[in-house]
Amino acid sequence: MDVLGIDEIIYGADDLPKCRQFFLDWGMVLAQQSAAELVFESQNGCRVIVRDSGDPSLPPAIEAGPTLREVVWGVSSDAVLDKFAGRIKQLQGYINDGKRVGCTDPNGLAVRFQVSVKRDVQVQCARMNTWNEKNRINERSPVYERAAPIEVGHVVFFVKDVKACEKFYCENFGFVPSDRYPERGAFLRCADVGGHHDIFLLQPPEARSGLNHVAFTVRDIHEVFGGGMHMSRSGWDTQLGPGRHPISSAYFWYFKNPAGGLIEYYADEDQLDEHWEPRDFEPGPTVFAEWAIDGGIDGNTRRQKNAQGPSGKFLTDRAPAGK
Repeated sequence: MDVLGIDEIIYGADDLPKCRQFFLDWGMVLAQQSAAELVFESQNGCRVIVRDSGDPSLPPAIEAGPTLREVVWGVSSDAVLDKFAGRIKQLQGYINDGKRVGCTDPNGLAVRFQVSVKRDVQVQCARMNTWNEKNRINERSPVYERAAPIEVGHVVFFVKDVKACEKFYCENFGFVPSDRYPERGAFLRCADVGGHHDIFLLQPPEARSGLNHVAFTVRDIHEVFGGGMHMSRSGWDTQLGPGRHPISSAYFWYFKNPAGGLIEYYADEDQLDEHWEPRDFEPGPTVFAEWAIDGGIDGNTRRQKNAQGPSGKFLTDRAPAGK
């Protein structure tokens, strides 16, 4: 396997103090900070870097305002870096500094590759009981007060030419199509064996470049809920969720991100191998979400936003008449 997933993402943002608090609430560990840069790490060492939008070291932005400036993919060896360098050295924005090779993708995004620095981690996850398999005996499922993301699992971009972008990632770096919206969207994974998608490329009707969202893998559905409700209690705005994607089977919760675009907790995506046959889907609300809560859940009442919480210790309690 050549590409192992995302190693690092770099944002250009306008309000670093707000971004600092956001990513701390999100569950990231602050590894380094200065007046011009914040460096966060997930459980397995995947890094999220936030720099001031005016930092001249940042690659050009693909859209106005705070957004993602660079995606760094981890590879398995130096030999893979050398192979990729030979393939892309004639492409726009080519760089090779001895540790990273990269170029600019057809959407204008800076794409880099390095030998992966992520570490293997073992986390305790919920076991699910189904009709056929009773995996949890004399044991309650966990309840999480907040999330601790394991890694950056995937990125999603609006693109001007979905076919050109799909060809770029598949022919140069060995990405594999998982599913498609014909002429409109491509779900790609890094290799035959892996999660449903590591990058999703979506060509909207106006065919523009931009960041849709960055998604963080958490251990199970319960952590999607626990992380989302902690973000809600902390005052951050839900865009949509919790909910479930029919295409990848993943549970999700999206929030608005001050560093740019949206940000997602997700868990329980489909795992694919070389026998998977890509499918075509017609875009639509029920294709995007089997179910979803608009506006999220209030982390204090544990009910949908603006819904009244229970007034007693039991749901059957009723306030006395006239109270």
